[in-house]
Amino acid sequence: MIYNTTKKNANFQDQEGMDILEEEVISIRRVTKVVKGGKNLRFSAAVVVGDKNGKVGLGNGKAREVPLAIKKAVADAKKNMIDVPVLNDTIPYYSIGRFGAARVVLRPAAAGTGVIAGGSVRVIMELAGIKNILTKSLKSKNTFTVALAAINGLRSLSKPEEIREKRDISEEELWQ
Repeated sequence: MIYNTTKKNANFQDQEGMDILEEEVISIRRVTKVVKGGKNLRFSAAVVVGDKNGKVGLGNGKAREVPLAIKKAVADAKKNMIDVPVLNDTIPYYSIGRFGAARVVLRPAAAGTGVIAGGSVRVIMELAGIKNILTKSLKSKNTFTVALAAINGLRSLSKPEEIREKRDISEEELWQ
């Protein structure tokens, strides 16, 4: 059974009370558990939440009804928000995200390239506020594990200021 993904603007604010977050459902799956009396039917939803300004989160929720599963997934995604270093509408450097069998390659791109990504990775990049990036998902086709690999790739990125302080160099020397 295939479900359409929905995009809606949420009417809530993040922890600082400043930015309005957007949410998008990336997958809804019907899952069953076989028990003595028959099958227990539930729904599993994966949701990405972001402010399009460097904050993004991924959440998963399960419930007997789809709207309740989505609500739980949104709450989980808000708890798992990460800060993404965005430099000139792209990421500062090349990174590979890994989760389980999934691998996602993240490459910075020149201005005007756009978001070259597919499926759940595209949703994550757009809600994180990245406008120019090249991505490639390898090995796994599972929507949720690919999304987790993309989040791990973004989580592994350091901000340019942190790199400069660790190396004890000036800003001009950083990009040489």
